[in-house]
Amino acid sequence: MRKALTGALGAVVAVTMVTTATPAAAIDEVNTTQLRKAVTVNGILKHARALQVIANQNDGTRASGLPGYEASVDYVVKQLRRSGYSVKKQAFTFSFFRSLSEPTLSQVSPTPTDYETDIFDYSGGGDVTGVVVPANDNIIPATPEPSSTAGCEPEDFTAAPAEPAVALVQRGGCDFAVKADNATAAGYDALIIFNEGNPGRTELSVGTLGTPKSIPVVGLSYEDAVALLDQVEAGPVSVNVSTEVETDPNRTTWNVIANLNAKDLKKVKNKDQVVVVGAHLDSVTAGPGINDNGSGTAGILAIAQEMADLKLTKKLSRPVRFAFWGAEEANLLGSEHYVASLTDQQRSKIYANLNFDMIGSPNYVRFVYDGDGSNGGPVGPPGSDVIETVFTDYFESQGLASEPTDFDGRSDYGPFIAAGIPAGGLFSGAEGVKTPEQAAIYGGTAGEWYDPCYHQACDDITNLSVKSLNELGDAAAHATLTLTKSRSGLFPDGSRKAKASAAAKAQALSAPTAGAYSGHALTH
Repeated sequence: MRKALTGALGAVVAVTMVTTATPAAAIDEVNTTQLRKAVTVNGILKHARALQVIANQNDGTRASGLPGYEASVDYVVKQLRRSGYSVKKQAFTFSFFRSLSEPTLSQVSPTPTDYETDIFDYSGGGDVTGVVVPANDNIIPATPEPSSTAGCEPEDFTAAPAEPAVALVQRGGCDFAVKADNATAAGYDALIIFNEGNPGRTELSVGTLGTPKSIPVVGLSYEDAVALLDQVEAGPVSVNVSTEVETDPNRTTWNVIANLNAKDLKKVKNKDQVVVVGAHLDSVTAGPGINDNGSGTAGILAIAQEMADLKLTKKLSRPVRFAFWGAEEANLLGSEHYVASLTDQQRSKIYANLNFDMIGSPNYVRFVYDGDGSNGGPVGPPGSDVIETVFTDYFESQGLASEPTDFDGRSDYGPFIAAGIPAGGLFSGAEGVKTPEQAAIYGGTAGEWYDPCYHQACDDITNLSVKSLNELGDAAAHATLTLTKSRSGLFPDGSRKAKASAAAKAQALSAPTAGAYSGHALTH
């Protein structure tokens, strides 16, 4: 999953959920028991362990643009071809970035102090010692709701003094890149972006600048920033910012696209209704990425293999296409390239996108993408609401709770939604903090991240919940087979049969349901 939002959209949202909303259209019930029994935790872990071995052999990372990612691509291609799929590697170039050493942020005077920091993706490299100059409209103390727009306008930065200077700006209001560009234009030699201070936005947090920048850009927690600002009010404060980076504007990487073979495709009735089942294959440069997103990769790879082994690929109503995206951690570049590379006719044949980005978080929640926008976030394209009910109905049938998570643009469904393609999927949680209400429902530890090793070197084979893999893996298998095998679709077709089916489904959903609950959902 992408490191962070590029701007200010990562606020935590808590709402009460409703679990029995009637879908806009009914979709046939499909018996998915055979596939769900075949897709086992052991089968998923087999692939996760293989990805860990690849990372071990390649400096502990599988990031796009590095040898570990290329080895991951080769592994996935080999597995899919063995199962009889028609597989291609789709090459594209992107702007590669990685930090070569730990960034540092230290106060030099008046009181030497070392601060905990991290680097923003696409930061420039350098070693800068300069006076701290706060942006004009940092909000201290923070208000209860996100409200800072510091650094979003050029005039938010006072022109830098003649001697080296480091700008200090609050998160919020616009993309991090806008703040960095405005600070650079004002003449600053480095930039510190501190967290906003609202609930859920207090700890050290960094993100991506999208494209390479010329000055070092590092992060700071709200508490440390307040302490620094207090000293600045008393007199000049000097800090040292040090970053070492590698960039390459034209690094090659790949998506892996697997279609039904010609013989199986020939048997499919609705060939122009392709269901794309996707997961990003790359990790961040900092670690092996076995939960993010080795778990999603291993999950859909296991589903693809078992569908072939059970000969289900010969009995589908719609074609399935398994996609493993590259450079997701560099801002969804693989899925964006794929969708952009399609002709209008090819794009019109994509019926739906299912996205599985992290399904094994140790402190997990069963998050379902909120296709109908009932959680208060964006509404997905028509049909996304029905995809959501495929997942929520399944979990209810198993006596398992689930809750919505917004389409906030942080994963590979984004380019599909932008093209008007219905989307949905599952997410087990990343850097969001589990609430006491969620801990009571799902177990785990309140007050801790869903994935305590998110985007870190410790996201290895030990950083997986087998319960989460079991429950979300089965739900992913169920949705994949349901969408590809059901005779009815995501949209009402006007026929009597379709109307009767929709009425029956609505009546069933309106009946009292065991296990109804309310909970809180956090955007990730």
